[in-house]
Amino acid sequence: MQALRQRAACAVRHTRAPAPRLARSYASEGHGHHAAPQVEEGLGTAFYVFIGLIPASIVGYSISRPGADGSPSSLSKWLSGFDYFRAEDEARNSLRTQLYEQAAHDKHLFLAQEKNLHIDLKMPELLNAGSPWNVPAGHRGRNMEELTEHYRQQHVAEEDRKSKKLAARAEKESS
Repeated sequence: MQALRQRAACAVRHTRAPAPRLARSYASEGHGHHAAPQVEEGLGTAFYVFIGLIPASIVGYSISRPGADGSPSSLSKWLSGFDYFRAEDEARNSLRTQLYEQAAHDKHLFLAQEKNLHIDLKMPELLNAGSPWNVPAGHRGRNMEELTEHYRQQHVAEEDRKSKKLAARAEKESS
């Protein structure tokens, strides 16, 4: 029954004529119909800049021309006063070049130097540190010299492997 009521109400709504809607205008026209006030406009900044550039360009052209007897212009004379900066730059650049060359030389010296194979264990007693209880037989109190030698041998083997790998790479690149 409920569905029947709903459908009947929907049909009644559709059969009614819709209420006429009045067109609304949101334009604000309550101020009267007078014209906007007159405002005097200036010439603007661009005009004055352009007018100022005309005499500036004439002055610039006149100081850039050489003298009647072939002497350099006053602008050239003024610019030649800054030549000492070039000498300073050359001196600075040569010092920097020497610095870079010395740094490269030192780098090659360090890279070609034999590596120290000694590994300094700062606290070898920590290798035996641990709980004294529940320790399986043979896992406590190893000989430190034997342990140090074991790790030194591992380090030497690793360094040999790295040097062989680098030599093979260098040989491959040179071929």
